[in-house]
Amino acid sequence: MAEDHITKSDNVNAGAAPLNARGFPILMYHHVSHAPPRGTKSRYMFVSPSRFRSQMRALKLLGYVGCSMADLGDYLTGRKKGRAVGITFDDGYRNVFTDALPVLEEFGFTSTTYFVSGQVDGFNAWNVGRMPHAPCMSRSELRQWADRGQEVGAHTVDHARLGTLEEGEARRQIADSKRQLEDMTGRAVSAFSYPFGSLNDRVVEVVRESGFASATTTVSARATGSEDPMRLPRFTVRRTDWLPGFFWKRIL
Repeated sequence: MAEDHITKSDNVNAGAAPLNARGFPILMYHHVSHAPPRGTKSRYMFVSPSRFRSQMRALKLLGYVGCSMADLGDYLTGRKKGRAVGITFDDGYRNVFTDALPVLEEFGFTSTTYFVSGQVDGFNAWNVGRMPHAPCMSRSELRQWADRGQEVGAHTVDHARLGTLEEGEARRQIADSKRQLEDMTGRAVSAFSYPFGSLNDRVVEVVRESGFASATTTVSARATGSEDPMRLPRFTVRRTDWLPGFFWKRIL
């Protein structure tokens, strides 16, 4: 993801509506790693391993279930009730495998990583010249991610800005990423995320036609079962989100 997020005000609702009626927060992470030097663009994307663990631990202690997008679907449709939080990671960075996966397993949470299929075994080539070099997961790590109960989602082939592309190229980026990741894992890929939050009505329909069950945006709000599953909002988790603010702005 990049910094040109589509946003609206956080939907913090402390009213008396039933928990599930108010919807569910979906969290958007990128890196679980120590931050690069001050002045680095998009430094906010780097959540330290210790802060990530404190956030997951607090969720667990307060009775929340951390869910992949596949698991969150049961809550959005009402098949399950309770306190659930979607946990997602964009881009497929190796530090998510090394530093986030053990924490997720410690607390019994599932999550979804949206992989840039053309950069599995690669790096953040879409950010060359703007952000520090960061390796992405290898094929072996991607398969382990799935084998250990986490979800593999798609984030296009090249981290493409879909809303700016001709339909044919947008369709290739979307459909080929799904096919390539399914070939790598031997599993169905049903979750999608729009790189840069870039989309339009036609792109959304291509994602739907490509066979995805859900797609997440960069709009900041709680997700509900009444909205289009191809336009689900998420809250960005930032490097500076300490626990009280994390819960007030992202969870409650």
